[in-house]
Amino acid sequence: MNLDGLYQKALDFEFLSIEEGMFLFTHAPLTELMFVADELRKKQVPHGRVTWQIDRNVNTTNVCTANCKFCNFYRIPGHSEAYITDIETYKKKISETLRFGGDQLLLQGGHHPKLGLSFYTDLFRELKTLFPDIKLHTLGPPEVAHICKLEKMSHHDVLKALKEAGMDSLPGAGAEILIDRVRRLISKGKCGSDEWLAIMHEAHKLDITTSATMMFGHVETLEERFIHLARIREVQAMKPESAKGFLAFIPWTFQDVDTLLARIRGVHNLTTPDEYIRMIAMSRIMLPNVKNVQASWLTVGKQTAQICLHAGANDWGSIMIEENVVSAAGAPHRFTYRTMQEAIKEAGFQPQLRNQQYEWREIPQAIVEQVIDY
Repeated sequence: MNLDGLYQKALDFEFLSIEEGMFLFTHAPLTELMFVADELRKKQVPHGRVTWQIDRNVNTTNVCTANCKFCNFYRIPGHSEAYITDIETYKKKISETLRFGGDQLLLQGGHHPKLGLSFYTDLFRELKTLFPDIKLHTLGPPEVAHICKLEKMSHHDVLKALKEAGMDSLPGAGAEILIDRVRRLISKGKCGSDEWLAIMHEAHKLDITTSATMMFGHVETLEERFIHLARIREVQAMKPESAKGFLAFIPWTFQDVDTLLARIRGVHNLTTPDEYIRMIAMSRIMLPNVKNVQASWLTVGKQTAQICLHAGANDWGSIMIEENVVSAAGAPHRFTYRTMQEAIKEAGFQPQLRNQQYEWREIPQAIVEQVIDY
């Protein structure tokens, strides 16, 4: 294969094959790969700003039967530390979120064996009644699949009911690597890759905006990463023309502290900054039909995430007023609204607050005036 030919194919927004993507990842000099991805970013996001968000990750429950080997957050049913979040806690946390300038809850939990569709639709309706301006970025394909299994309902009917109850968008949670060999090793209790993708396709048909993720740096092969990327773009290509589909792609690295994968199987995250930057660049190159690529500062830190802004990434995600799942596996990084903007400026870009639909927001005056540095 010829590097220059592949660069041009990418710059023409053509779909590179899995083999071509792997060749670029393995053989292209990092500076050249970054240049191509940055050129694509300039074409897809010509305003040149780096977007970010203020939201809060609130967990509906920590009870889960999926038994993912990379998760330290969940508790089995009946555990002394198991909980289901009560409405008073939601009121407090949403009120705080709004006071800190946030406009959204990332609302996720686990595969609770007793929480069916009515639990979530009732919850969403109550939250929307209490806080009509809050956006609900809720659940994920594995949780939707779990509800479908409990209720013996179709993906369409469950998603339709969730949307009518107040779901504003569907996160790309639980993708990990969309290869069943990998999923059997790290997240056997979750839905398979075909079902994950089918749920996302159904969401797009219902005009539910979604995102897609990839957790890498564990038991997957390089080829499996690129199959994952190809499957994401294939589903995006099938969305109705009027639908936004996958608004963003977020690759992040496996966090291994005290996880079963590390303790029992000896699997550790050995991803280097160079490798992460390459994956960001290849995400932009392999996904020409996904507009936004997000750098995961939470898992790779400030400096690597800043370099990613010159390698195809155009978004830095949320300051995350609260986040419990990835942090429980060792992700140590934190930002406030001030340090988020400063870091983006240091990288040579203008920061721009956004909402989940990637529409721009003004910095709320309330957050500027507060002593608390959210």
